[in-house]
Amino acid sequence: MSDYSRSSTRPRAQPRVATTVAKAERTRAAIMDAALEFLWSNPFREMSVSRLMAATNLSRPAFYQYFHDVHHLMIALLEQIEQDILVVAQPWLEGTDEPVPRLEQSLSELVRVCYAQGPILRAVADAAPTDTRLEETWKAFLGRFDDAVTARIEQDQKAGLIPAFTARPVAVALNRMDAHLLIHAFGRRPRSEPGPVRDAILRIWINTLYGPASIDEFGGAADTTERKA
Repeated sequence: MSDYSRSSTRPRAQPRVATTVAKAERTRAAIMDAALEFLWSNPFREMSVSRLMAATNLSRPAFYQYFHDVHHLMIALLEQIEQDILVVAQPWLEGTDEPVPRLEQSLSELVRVCYAQGPILRAVADAAPTDTRLEETWKAFLGRFDDAVTARIEQDQKAGLIPAFTARPVAVALNRMDAHLLIHAFGRRPRSEPGPVRDAILRIWINTLYGPASIDEFGGAADTTERKA
């Protein structure tokens, strides 16, 4: 085979690989979407591969190309929502100035993410007490956010923006409050209105970390924005 013949065959392989990858991503996404839809009105204990795949145009064997079982699927769903939350939390977690507006932005986006994917949190939290794998996954999920919030509080304490107190218990308390409220509000249909949930979370975080004066300065604008939305 000539050099030209060898080189001319290479580009033709790339579209096939790209198409295969895109199809695989669509298939995996379809299964995860079916699981989210199932969880809107059903507990995790009632989830089965057969019920999920019946809600798609895919065969049952397709499920096992991406997931070992429904527990593995739930872990993947929780990992997805964790990544979504970490992205929207970056303005406050990684910002270096104006912490209160950055916190408002991050918490507003947190509510948006959980409004869309709340059943995932509810399903894992509900199953965790009786399911070892999901208990470990849920504990690690919460722990990573505890670490991140603790680090940010300590950073702002060093900068004189937050009063001196032991940061981690406060971080844990704020995160558990968020988890409980978001699951209660958005864990199943019908969902609560996101605006009041957002305002409650925002007021508690700002008051706890930056003081009532910061709420007076910033909270009113947040309420107005929600009423107009």
